[in-house]
Amino acid sequence: MPSPLFEAVIHRRALLQLGAAAGLGALLPSLAQAATRPDLMANVRALITRWVGPGKFPGLVASLGRPGQATEFVALGSQGFTDPDPMTPDTLFRIYSMTKPITGMAAMGLIAQGKIGLDQPVYEILPQFRNMMVQNTYDGSVTALHPAPRPITMRHLLTHTSGLGYAIVQQGPIVKMMQEKGLIPGQITRLPINGFTRARSIQGLKAFADALAQVPLVYDPGTRWSYSMGLDLMGHVIEVVTGKAFDQYLQQTIFGPAGMKDTVFQVPRADAGRLATNYGVIQGIFVAIDEGNKSLFLEKPAAPFGGAGLVSTPRDYDRFLRMLAQFGQIDGRRILPEKAVRLGASNLLPKGVAGPAIMGPVGGFGAGGRVGLGAEAGIYGWAGAAGTVGMVDMVRGLRSQIFAQFMPADATNLLPEFQSALKADVMALLEKR
Repeated sequence: MPSPLFEAVIHRRALLQLGAAAGLGALLPSLAQAATRPDLMANVRALITRWVGPGKFPGLVASLGRPGQATEFVALGSQGFTDPDPMTPDTLFRIYSMTKPITGMAAMGLIAQGKIGLDQPVYEILPQFRNMMVQNTYDGSVTALHPAPRPITMRHLLTHTSGLGYAIVQQGPIVKMMQEKGLIPGQITRLPINGFTRARSIQGLKAFADALAQVPLVYDPGTRWSYSMGLDLMGHVIEVVTGKAFDQYLQQTIFGPAGMKDTVFQVPRADAGRLATNYGVIQGIFVAIDEGNKSLFLEKPAAPFGGAGLVSTPRDYDRFLRMLAQFGQIDGRRILPEKAVRLGASNLLPKGVAGPAIMGPVGGFGAGGRVGLGAEAGIYGWAGAAGTVGMVDMVRGLRSQIFAQFMPADATNLLPEFQSALKADVMALLEKR
């Protein structure tokens, strides 16, 4: 069973991590104008070199992509301290919550087609969510409740404003209720390590949705932002609307057409050699909690969870970001309607609801990802619990990533140092203009 401290750290880290990445927005405009030299990422390359080695990371991958040019990748080291296979842009990583923007954009595609509505009540698709009850006190009693004053909508699911809780965020008796019902939409390790081992997940998205509907909401829908299982539930909405299993729908409509050949919920045994080892950082020591050749992700998951279930590669996820930067197209093929991408990467928060202040400058929130406001306008992206970040500048067609495998991802200074290194690369380019 996960410790509350560990789960709180994972949540805080995810937000801080993405906030650091999104903070590059003010500098990114200069990249398109000044990035002409072959080694675009000199400082990032030096950073990766410093952070790879004994007592640090076995290997890391970072990337920067620009319109009309090949993506530049920096990859160094191996896939694990006992795995000599080199880290490459095609190494498989557990991307956890970086699954959310994919699910969000899949939903936006259906909204653009008129198959669901952005402000449509969820109960019109999933009737079990019609009469939801809400805790009188956030994370308080699970018996002192009141009827939800308004229905949960698709917008709420996409923006973490539904009132649905999250076992990795909530505290108190509602966490025990979620765990007992198997509402654990993610997997970390099968090893009995305190703080990392989780309760067993319920089997199937329908069973997940049915169980979730029996749990009180933690706040009235549409009144606040709080990290949730909304994108996991959206996966089941998509199943019901399309008549296809969620994982099949993603494969047929996004992964296959976009050339994302390695983005999966279950890693084929033949590809186990490309799956990096995931580490838990325990008192500053890296402990292998999920090795590639015997990973949980080689087995069929309890369900294709749309909030945290995917494995991908830096090359694949860059293709997803490039498709978004090109408003739904890649390699001359349209994957999503342009209006779906534009709307999904915009601020979809209900009126009067502020974005997560913990992410640095208060931002908005779109379809499963943070949206920059003001000087950061155009920035969209999110982070994963095991040290991955992906973001795109929708205005300038730029995208940036870093991929590691360690939990919690704020256990080291890697990510803030990556931000500084990338900024330094930009400034160096500006000085040469």
